[in-house]
Amino acid sequence: MSDFRHSVETMIPALRRYARALTRDTDIADDLVQDTLVRALRSEKLFLGGDLRAWLYTILTNLNRNRRRSLARQPNMTVRLDTESEPSGTEAEGRDIARALDTLQEDQRAVLLLVVLEGLSYRDVADIQGVPIGTVMSRLARARAQVRAVLEGQRPALRRVK
Repeated sequence: MSDFRHSVETMIPALRRYARALTRDTDIADDLVQDTLVRALRSEKLFLGGDLRAWLYTILTNLNRNRRRSLARQPNMTVRLDTESEPSGTEAEGRDIARALDTLQEDQRAVLLLVVLEGLSYRDVADIQGVPIGTVMSRLARARAQVRAVLEGQRPALRRVK
């Protein structure tokens, strides 16, 4: 097995963790990771060196954006049935955090997950997202404030639209 393939293989758990947190759906996340791996392995010759982790996260992020664009064009026919009992303890805290993450915009959630969950630097996140580092910092600050507000029981602030 080549060094490149071995390095890609060692990134699978981190890619799965990020994809699951980003999509909040295990099956979709696994599909995203598989598509990321297929693209990366097919494009091995296009990888010119550098940070493999950032390159793989960029591929995964772009695939997720394409997936979300495709879903936005389709009507939503999902019906959710809440038949679960009231959670308690750590399970309730996990659901509170998941609920808080659900209130975030996609770009804010992605930045928060890459910085907090994956431990990437602001520069790496900026490269992955294709935005300036200042944008990463402002998205992260807004995401943290929003999560904090939801966890403290405050209503999310409405955004002004011009």
